[in-house]
Amino acid sequence: MVDKLKVLFLSSEVVPFAKTGGLADVAGALPGALRQLGVDVRLVLPYYRLVREGNFQIRPVLKDLKIPLGSEKLTANVLEAQTEDGVPVYLIERDDLYDRPNLYGSAVGDYYDNLERFSFFSHAALILSEALLFSPDLIHCHDWQTGLVPALIKGPYGDTSTLAGTPTVFTVHNLGYQGLFPAGKLPVTGLLKEEFFHPEGLEFWGKISLLKAGIVYSQAITTVSPTYAREIQTPEYGLGMEGILKHRSASLHGILNGVDYSLWDPAMDSHVPFNYSPREMEGKRRCKESLIQEMGLDPSVIKKPLLGMISRLDNQKGFDLLVQMLDEILELDVGLTILGSGDELIQKAIQEAATRHQGHVGFEIGFDEPLAHRIMAGVDIFLIPSRYEPCGLTQMYALKYGTVPVVRATGGLDDTVVQFDPLTKEGNGFKFGPYKPAAFVAAIRQAVTLFQDSRTWKSLIANGMNADFSWDKSAQRYLEIYRSVVYK
Repeated sequence: MVDKLKVLFLSSEVVPFAKTGGLADVAGALPGALRQLGVDVRLVLPYYRLVREGNFQIRPVLKDLKIPLGSEKLTANVLEAQTEDGVPVYLIERDDLYDRPNLYGSAVGDYYDNLERFSFFSHAALILSEALLFSPDLIHCHDWQTGLVPALIKGPYGDTSTLAGTPTVFTVHNLGYQGLFPAGKLPVTGLLKEEFFHPEGLEFWGKISLLKAGIVYSQAITTVSPTYAREIQTPEYGLGMEGILKHRSASLHGILNGVDYSLWDPAMDSHVPFNYSPREMEGKRRCKESLIQEMGLDPSVIKKPLLGMISRLDNQKGFDLLVQMLDEILELDVGLTILGSGDELIQKAIQEAATRHQGHVGFEIGFDEPLAHRIMAGVDIFLIPSRYEPCGLTQMYALKYGTVPVVRATGGLDDTVVQFDPLTKEGNGFKFGPYKPAAFVAAIRQAVTLFQDSRTWKSLIANGMNADFSWDKSAQRYLEIYRSVVYK
């Protein structure tokens, strides 16, 4: 029997404690799935204001732990909570760093001291491990906020009894966020310039890159879909990191994110007005009726294809394509519902289209989790025309909810959506390749045309609802990678 692996799991956001994006979903679900496989996982997270206000059961564990930050030593308290799966979550409390309205910054920009905030977090996680006498077999780090940790293990923590030689796995959730800071702030990290600040280290075009530190100094790198793992080794998607990623390609693995079906399943979703399942689909039609009413759409839309989007309003998510083609899409005699916030020009363009196409466009600005579930259940077709998409979860939610995805063939979208073939009745959605407005509209037109053939449409829906994107398979793959670096 293989020894029980001990894993320290570091993330800057974790569902249900604190979330800005998909990283939190992964960090909330993967540790529980690993625990089911017999791994001893301990999570570490900053004690943000959001966590403090979240009414979680929390107990103090350590007081006045001394943590280095540059030339200073500051103190932090450590609190403990648990995920629903029973995974311990250690919370690093330091009010001047984490008691703020947002996790990383506001609409105006990132917090000026994010390097200090996440250097402190990285050091605190390692010192916490020593203080608790928890000697991990492996440390799993996520995104730039924890990218410093693999370098710290090679540097100042390389001779500690608890952490010396501990292998690290680093997961890139989105290469677009690189953790870039001025070179002059290197002393904040606790790393020596001559050892770490060079092109083979964490120097990136004259700046510190914490993302690059994670890529360079970890034993294995993972990203969130097989296609994205290939794409980021090319100039088109590599954002300047393609050289180092190609150099480390033997250690780079693409593992598809999973879906937490305890939260996303129309048969038991408490956010939707009517539950339904592949065997009993009447609730889907009633969810559509209810959504049409809620979004102020014309009742005639019940007989038409209803399209939906739930997303950040951002060109990376393909909104430049949508805005260009909004009138042409609505001329296909469809309804459209959008939930999201972001770019003000995109927001304005959608609002103007809603005025022009009265009763056929419903637009809610902001983010509302229960409404996201109601849209997913109520629409017929879900649009994800992303310029790039490391994994994407919404297309997997859509499939489970009998909502047909129309996606651009990139990253995890390409890995999870299979083009439907009306002759063989195989496939679960529609894809387009070139990032061009005409290609996007052509894919929507395919879906809208097929919608008129109710029997074939039912086959397409059934294919999606019967797919399995649960965490079980992905967690097993992570465990294989853990073992490969721990036992090599």
